[in-house]
Amino acid sequence: MATPVKLAIVYYSSTGTITEIARELHDEGVKAGAEVRLVKAAELAPRAAVDSNPAWAANHAATALVPEATPEDVEWADAVIFGTPTRFGNVSSQLKQFIDTLGGLWAEGKLADKVYSGFVSSATAHAGQESTLLALYNSIHHFGGLTVTPGFTEPNKFIDGNPYGTSHVDAQGTNPVDDVTRIAARIQVQRVIKMAGAIKAAA
Repeated sequence: MATPVKLAIVYYSSTGTITEIARELHDEGVKAGAEVRLVKAAELAPRAAVDSNPAWAANHAATALVPEATPEDVEWADAVIFGTPTRFGNVSSQLKQFIDTLGGLWAEGKLADKVYSGFVSSATAHAGQESTLLALYNSIHHFGGLTVTPGFTEPNKFIDGNPYGTSHVDAQGTNPVDDVTRIAARIQVQRVIKMAGAIKAAA
């Protein structure tokens, strides 16, 4: 019997939207037979900033028991899905800080030949979701990793409309993660596991 795909979901979330998508990816990954680690990037913002925003403070408290990501989580994984809110059309500093800690593994060639993918959220439509994913994937090219995106490989992908990865517009917290986003997340993680499994089996 083939060994399960080892999937790491590494995310940063301030007010909880990315947390919700990460949990959907986790649950669907487990259903698909993968061994899944759900880990978060460390918070870099001062506590006063976190506490000044009720949604940020609530998510911080609600995810207190989610382990913080370490380079070992990425080394362990056959596939990694990174999640981040958009920050001026780019990756959040918290997730980027974590990616920057992977230099040692990169130098040893231990980031290469893994499957990678990404998911994002933004407050408004057309607020840099695709550019954030493309910026994230720049790092994957340097790793020698294999970028697996959902593409338009399923009819439901034409509903959410983002072939680069799962994305959600939260409208400053007034638009909760909905079925469209959850279905997109399921399609993405199933594809990531399928491709990672094929590579693992061929190795």
